[in-house]
Amino acid sequence: MDRLTNTIRPYAWGSTTLIPALLGAEPTGEPQAEMWMGAHPGAPSRLDRGAGETTLAAVIAADPEGQLGSAAVAKFGPRLPFLLKLLAAGAPLSLQVHPDLAQAKEGFEDEERRGVPIEAGHRNYKDANHKPELICALTPFDGLCGFRPPLEAAELLEGLGVDSLKPYADLLRAHPVEAALREVLTAVLTADRAEMTRTVSEAAAAAERLGGRYAPYATLVHDYPGDPGVIAAMLLNHVRLQPGEAMFLGAGIPHAYLDGLGVELMANSDNVLRCGLTPKHVDVPELLKVVLFEPSAPGVLRPEADGEEVYETPIDEFRLSRFVLAPGGAPQVLADGAPQILLCTAGTPVAGELALAPGESVFVPAGEKVELSGSGTVFRATVVV
Repeated sequence: MDRLTNTIRPYAWGSTTLIPALLGAEPTGEPQAEMWMGAHPGAPSRLDRGAGETTLAAVIAADPEGQLGSAAVAKFGPRLPFLLKLLAAGAPLSLQVHPDLAQAKEGFEDEERRGVPIEAGHRNYKDANHKPELICALTPFDGLCGFRPPLEAAELLEGLGVDSLKPYADLLRAHPVEAALREVLTAVLTADRAEMTRTVSEAAAAAERLGGRYAPYATLVHDYPGDPGVIAAMLLNHVRLQPGEAMFLGAGIPHAYLDGLGVELMANSDNVLRCGLTPKHVDVPELLKVVLFEPSAPGVLRPEADGEEVYETPIDEFRLSRFVLAPGGAPQVLADGAPQILLCTAGTPVAGELALAPGESVFVPAGEKVELSGSGTVFRATVVV
């Protein structure tokens, strides 16, 4: 197995303290948003097998079946199909949704045919893959996920006492569920920007005054003044994950992360369609093709606390599990049929012969058995083959 050296991405929404605290390092004062572990071309992990440092992407490209196993290559192709991250939100991320696999392929091929540059700010599809993802909290973690039932959303908007929100509440009450959610999201995102700025300001002031269930939305305006995403966010469920709890985000589900540190595992894709809370491009017509306009309660995942704790999801590109190793406990032997990345988040565990500290990770090629011992917490990212 290989100890990995990983890149920390300094996105503006990142916390300045959460990742340094986990690593036992001094904060730099700059945001540290994500630490990437994997073979994504944007920031592949690095390793050294005795011939100098190289990237995990290069190692896999040189020997796909040796590193990933024949079953994984047959199912997913000659690439690591997942990306593991530490994600530290100090401010809300953009309100967003991801396409399913068919939508991603169609959208990517369409933009390729039309010659839209891959790095263009208005490009929607960076690749032909879907982007399901899973977030597991390491600290209390706040997010938004899935639509509220329309009548509940209407009651929330009316409770603010803002006159300009009344038409949206009326629409939510007057139409069938799917039509109500579609019409209101469309109306919010296409409203006159000057009028929306006033509405957002009034709604945020009311939310701050009322507190309670409005508190998560009151904070949004400080980072995104006048952004229609502040109102769109009120259509969604607020969820707070406690450490060890996780949330799966499938295609078409609008969501945003607001605050906290977590382990994120996702399919290897960059396809994001934004709904707001961002200065970036929002393509409303394309967004409306992808969003699932149906209420969905956030499904909080709580694995059984015995041995390997698996966070079950309905996709095969990734599988996340957790080991909580007690001092003096029996070693855990991990199956060896697929590639794995192991991430330590607490304590002093040992993977094979490699001692790990919080924030350190290793890549285990397919076919290599690994034994976990010592004490601490280790997350395991692998695939289902």
